[in-house]
Amino acid sequence: MPNLEHPAYPAADLLRLESLVPCRESQVSTLLSIFGERQHFSFPSIFIYGHTSSGKTYVMQTLLTTLQLPHVFVNCVEYFTSRLLLEEILIQLQSCSSGTEQTSPVHCDTLNDFVRLFKQAVVSQELQDQTIYIVLDRAEQLREMEANILPAFLRLQELTDRNVTVVLLSEIVWELFRPNVGCFEPFTMYFPDYSIGHLQKILSQNHPPEYSADFYAAYINILLGVFYMVCRDLKELRHLAALNFAKYCEPVVRGEANERDTRKLWKNIEPHLKKAMQTVYLREISSSQWERLQHDGGEPGQLKGLSAHTHVELPYYSKFLLIAAYLASYNPVRTDKRFFLKHHGKIRKTNFMKKHEKTSNHLLGPKPFPLDRLLAILYSIVDNRVAPTANIFSQITSLVTLQLLSMVGQNDQLDGPRYKCTVSLDFIRAIAR
Repeated sequence: MPNLEHPAYPAADLLRLESLVPCRESQVSTLLSIFGERQHFSFPSIFIYGHTSSGKTYVMQTLLTTLQLPHVFVNCVEYFTSRLLLEEILIQLQSCSSGTEQTSPVHCDTLNDFVRLFKQAVVSQELQDQTIYIVLDRAEQLREMEANILPAFLRLQELTDRNVTVVLLSEIVWELFRPNVGCFEPFTMYFPDYSIGHLQKILSQNHPPEYSADFYAAYINILLGVFYMVCRDLKELRHLAALNFAKYCEPVVRGEANERDTRKLWKNIEPHLKKAMQTVYLREISSSQWERLQHDGGEPGQLKGLSAHTHVELPYYSKFLLIAAYLASYNPVRTDKRFFLKHHGKIRKTNFMKKHEKTSNHLLGPKPFPLDRLLAILYSIVDNRVAPTANIFSQITSLVTLQLLSMVGQNDQLDGPRYKCTVSLDFIRAIAR
């Protein structure tokens, strides 16, 4: 039995719409009940919010296109000024009924011009007898425009005396939109994040025709088991699924396992998914480079230009401060004279080592160090003379704020602050280069 039912729309269109928007049937059903029939006056403004990749834009585009409702769809990031936004709405509206691309320019400088031209466009396109939907994606950009733009869109139905509904799509809540002087309150609607079951169902629909649906569903289950805790973005998960599927199929292609041999397939794909986990969202390499890496069995860091996350742009002396902090955290105090003084005198050779020094300092973790030791090492590793100015001390504070250094203890200690270096050896090597 279909989940979507509405007497004003053909059952075939509703069935097709339901297949196109899996796991969003309840939201689409609510929207259909708000829209009503084509000639009915709908709610003047609707505010839809939810996290990124929760289906807001896709559902609205699919709903309006499948049911062939007259609509205008504008991204507020692309049309970032009020003039560009209003002109784009009018241009799309002029080609709304005819279905042909409008090439004649439209000039609209003020909101009064927009209301006048909007009325003319509705009459010329013979859209008076049905609702027009104006969808503004990334609507949070409206807050950066003139103060009258957002209130005007919220009550555009009243200003134009036409059957029009404005739909705002955003990732932030309505309370961050509401002007201080008050405005018409829209109907608010929330799109929740996809659950792991929803993601499993949606991603499993993209299975390649040469493999069975159960085989691809098992692969998606493994993928979500690895990535779901760190990534809920449907677009990113779809990208990861397409990128790593060929590696998952390798034992089947070589004849070493069948589609039901889940253990062998998991053993083959596990190390490659761990590599992919290091670069989720970063897009450090292209898909072709990643596939070449998987084929060659190399490490991600072997390609030139990779591991951008191990390099960060810092001021000149901040880089030396971070290197000095790393040296102070991982070298014992008694080695400073030998490492950082040119004329340190004769050093007596001895095989005596303390018990805890037989273990690598990298395994023991960073040790706290005082500020004066950090500055002493800094002066020894910088070629030119550095004066202990306020600029140097402010850069230390900035490194703590960036969590590259951490402060140990309280600020009111009599012997001065103590710090720890929190970055890895690879990070320091990248900065040292």
